[in-house]
Amino acid sequence: MIDPEQLQSVAMAPSRSARKAKGDGHLRRAEILRAAERIFVAEGYEGATIRKIADEVGVSSTCLYMHFRDKDDILNEICCAALEELFELNSKIARMPLDAVERTRRMLRAYVDFALRNPNAYRLVFCSTPRPGQALRSEVTRELGQRASERFLAVVREIAAEGRLKTGDPETVHRALWAACHGLASLIITKPDLEWGSIEIQSRLVVDGLLFGLVSD
Repeated sequence: MIDPEQLQSVAMAPSRSARKAKGDGHLRRAEILRAAERIFVAEGYEGATIRKIADEVGVSSTCLYMHFRDKDDILNEICCAALEELFELNSKIARMPLDAVERTRRMLRAYVDFALRNPNAYRLVFCSTPRPGQALRSEVTRELGQRASERFLAVVREIAAEGRLKTGDPETVHRALWAACHGLASLIITKPDLEWGSIEIQSRLVVDGLLFGLVSD
């Protein structure tokens, strides 16, 4: 689990890189994506120019265009990669031979962990409003996000089928659980200077408290 000081250092942009030699295309591509995440978060979509991203990585704008068509292409790949990771996490937990409540608990804890491991990507995917004209990117990320959400919802439905929901229907409970964990993750990411104490304990208290109120033994 990442503590607040670590989280703040992950989200902050390091000093600009020196110009780099050609080669290692796949490594360079990953470096561009990491730099772009930081700049999109720090300066917004309009402020995140191709030139700024290229300078941050230490390459020319021409080199950057060899990897990505434009900054929309970069943003799309950042968002899709994050959502694919979340889908894989939910799918892995959903297949575990465990009680549905325990799988739900693990998914919620994994969601918070995922957000804190990827604070910049998380803010871009879950904390920003799509700009006008981004219909294609919004549709792609919406579809990927829906896949991850459906994995989680399916497990909540198992709890409901067992007659263990104290209140609400599976869809409403699913949204309430997600909203609460999103709120916790977003606060920790955006307010790392607050005295959170142990984030692991904080996450466990939130998740266990939610399930205690919504699920019967």
